Amino acid sequence: MRQRVRREVYPGQGYEIRVIGGRASGIHDLYHVYLRASWPVALGAIVCTYLALNAVFAGLYLLVGGIAHSDGSFLEAFFFSVQTMGTIGYGAMYPETHAANALVVAESVAGLGVVALSTGLVFARFAITRARFQFSARAAVSPMDGVPCLMLRVGNDRPNSNIVDAEFRLGLMRTTHTSEGMTVYRSIDLALVRERAPFLQRSWMVLHRIDAASPLHGQTPASLAAADAELTLAVVGVDETSLQFVHARHTWAAQHIVFGARLADVVSETPEALQLDLRRFHEIEPTAPTPEFPYPASS
Repeated sequence: MRQRVRREVYPGQGYEIRVIGGRASGIHDLYHVYLRASWPVALGAIVCTYLALNAVFAGLYLLVGGIAHSDGSFLEAFFFSVQTMGTIGYGAMYPETHAANALVVAESVAGLGVVALSTGLVFARFAITRARFQFSARAAVSPMDGVPCLMLRVGNDRPNSNIVDAEFRLGLMRTTHTSEGMTVYRSIDLALVRERAPFLQRSWMVLHRIDAASPLHGQTPASLAAADAELTLAVVGVDETSLQFVHARHTWAAQHIVFGARLADVVSETPEALQLDLRRFHEIEPTAPTPEFPYPASS
């Protein structure tokens, strides 16, 4: 039996995952799909649902009849349905039979449900605080205080706002082979110099020391590429404006890990004030090879 292959793209992953035999999203996932949709799509879905429901009731009005001053066309029935569901009631058309009045009652109840549901969905989207984190395009590895360090940069891209009590988790995913010849994708936590920040503003440096206890000890650009290595940084904190938790993650593939380079400084002092130059957020600077770290800058 041929398995169904679905295309799934995970945000921040940087690559496509083909899922075979997975369950497709059903009607029970509509709320989750709605929250993930863009604003134009979300509002368009509400409008289309409202118009479609009115079209259904317009067909029912044509079926049962009993609408005064109607010429019997679908367009007239649709206009009457919109006036009924929207509680407009111009008075030009009105139900004059028991069947038509019963249908008006049913549409009024449906209209109350549509208004309540639409209000709740729109409010739910407004109530969600979405993170606006920025991650450096590349990770850098170079000595710091004589010890090789992995450097990543993350920042809150929303101006005039802080992420309070930010927590960072860094993981290394790589391919390994067991003694039985099985291929295993291992995820290893990497210890950070600082795993928490009292508040996260526009820029923060995440550091991992590559000492003898580090899973990256002895690794080279070639070995990381051969193992399909990936770094994943997860950030979680509290938005100080909405007081809601926000989170984000980003993945760097092996080709985005640069040995023999450091992230460029974005903070400098001027006679007037401390200056933060976000134009250099993604820049890296090569470092000179040393006996302890004999790597020139890799691309």
